[in-house]
Amino acid sequence: MEKKITLFSYGTLQDHAVQMKSFGRLLSGRSDSLPGYRLTLTQINDPDVIAASGQTQHPIILPSTNPSDEIVGMAFELTESELTAADAYEVSDYKRVAVTLKSGCQSWVYVSATSQSLTDRRN
Repeated sequence: MEKKITLFSYGTLQDHAVQMKSFGRLLSGRSDSLPGYRLTLTQINDPDVIAASGQTQHPIILPSTNPSDEIVGMAFELTESELTAADAYEVSDYKRVAVTLKSGCQSWVYVSATSQSLTDRRN
């Protein structure tokens, strides 16, 4: 049996259609949050990702200096091969980093690969 890995999702990986397309099953998990980050949007151009999610803009998170910023989401249990599938789903705007969730759980999460996002470019 493969070791279980925690992946924190705040966006489209919570969608059942995306889970079925990416993992072939619905994921089990629990509510949790990630302090120290803020949510914005990024433009998606990959046709496979748009087809899976039905959206051209996806949520993306950035580190924040505001101590009250916190992202609410789900902590899902994945296998190593499913984490590889999640990596394949995420476009190059995202990078996977290790974090500690509010619950104290160690987890992976996808964050902005750069400090630029759709919302940032509008400012």
